Amino acid sequence: MIFLVNVPIGIAALAADARLLPAGAARQRASRPGRLDIPGVALAGTGMFLLVFPLAQGRDLGWPLWIIALLVASVPVLAGFGWYQVRRKRAGATPLIEPGIFTHRGYASGVAFSVVFVGSLGGIVLIFNVFLQTGLGFSPWHSAITTAPWAGGAFVGSAIGGMAMRALGRRILLAGLIVEAAGLLALYAVLRGRGAGVSSLDLLAPMIVGGIGMGMVFVRLLDIVMASVEPHEMGSASGVLQTVNSLGMALGVAGLGAIFFGLVGGTARRAQSFVGAAEWTALATIGLLAVAFVIAFWLPRRARETDSAPVVVHEPARDGELETSAA
Repeated sequence: MIFLVNVPIGIAALAADARLLPAGAARQRASRPGRLDIPGVALAGTGMFLLVFPLAQGRDLGWPLWIIALLVASVPVLAGFGWYQVRRKRAGATPLIEPGIFTHRGYASGVAFSVVFVGSLGGIVLIFNVFLQTGLGFSPWHSAITTAPWAGGAFVGSAIGGMAMRALGRRILLAGLIVEAAGLLALYAVLRGRGAGVSSLDLLAPMIVGGIGMGMVFVRLLDIVMASVEPHEMGSASGVLQTVNSLGMALGVAGLGAIFFGLVGGTARRAQSFVGAAEWTALATIGLLAVAFVIAFWLPRRARETDSAPVVVHEPARDGELETSAA
């Protein structure tokens, strides 16, 4: 039911799309229409499955040999996808992904930043909820109320990032990482001091601070990363970045989950062992934020500027004369 609830939302979005979105861009005629890169889609989908499925299920299945084989097989499949995209581009066909996007240092650094930063969210989004419900015995509602201040802080942080983006550029990402790390450090201190007796009220301030920092980074990240991409590469670049975000989350959950569940072990003091595991997971998450902080210095200094001038589209008029319209 969690997934099915998205079906009516998607249908409503499609209906709103057809009714409300402007058609100006769709009217532009390409000199040679491109065709969907079906082999590229198959290679990319297969490679991502071979990579993500073992990361998501490996620990639960006990890392059998066939899971490891899938993980290893993802490397040549994804490498083959990259080779095929370059070959298709050189042949003059339309590739699924523009290979040239990775020649931009700012964008390539942004992809690495996204993997590390989104991976760090795995320690909060999933593992912390496991800690609250399985370790401390919180109900799902109690856990949701406890972590809701993180989402509220993210809302505030996104507003701060939006207002400060023009003045600070990529420094807003650096500031957000520092603020989020401070929130996680406070979370570690609370868990260290309160132990298994920690309450939702104890976690309120660290959650708000950490959420503010996360919102400052996450909402403005796309604007910064896309600054070095050429206009004709925007579609590929944004699609790759969204895929990388999913990959980063899978890597984060797998890596931080290995730390968390490895430290929980099978000790008799179940609640206290969960607290200790959560403490170290918070510290590991701070370590990922530190890595992201270093990578951020290779990102573009400023976000892509949005041109406020109208886009002029030339279309053949019915009487054969050139008609000019502003989109």
